[in-house]
Amino acid sequence: MRKVEVVPHDRNWQTAFADEAQQLEIAFGNNAIAIHHIGSTSIETIYAKPIIDILVEVEDIHKVNDRNPAIESLGYIAMGEFGIAERRFFRKDNSEGIRTHHIHTFEANSAQIARHLAFRDYLRSHPEDARKYSELKQQLARQYPTDIEGYMDGKDDFIRSIERLALRVAKNANSRIAIVKHVGWNFLDRATVLI
Repeated sequence: MRKVEVVPHDRNWQTAFADEAQQLEIAFGNNAIAIHHIGSTSIETIYAKPIIDILVEVEDIHKVNDRNPAIESLGYIAMGEFGIAERRFFRKDNSEGIRTHHIHTFEANSAQIARHLAFRDYLRSHPEDARKYSELKQQLARQYPTDIEGYMDGKDDFIRSIERLALRVAKNANSRIAIVKHVGWNFLDRATVLI
């Protein structure tokens, strides 16, 4: 039974991500398009389980299995789709058996990539919602200290509501970027003043 622990943000998490991303870029080979730090450890203002969540965007999800030996050589265990279609999931524990990393791998243009990045970016730019999420995580960790399923289920409604909002915000931002690219950069200066 895993203990549910959330801790204050640790600035070392960004370094841990960057170090791991360098190794993963080699392990995934030419199939890797981008490697993103996601999850609560990527958001500076909130409490998090001390597990680095990494999203690897690949050209072809079906080629990931061929890279499993290289990824496993870094200490990861390949878990296959692990409940989400068209995903490849990996987990890593330290020498004491404590979980330290998760890798969520999706093919480019997957809706899952947009969902994860929108959620992260929204909470980074909306401190009040980030604070609410952090407080919820702390409360749930106290309520479910040895029940990871209860902890995860308790976050579901909040996460879904923020995801919906975050995806709308991201879609609107992408629309503004498309307009700016179409109209030209002089429009950007005026648009920035209006926003």
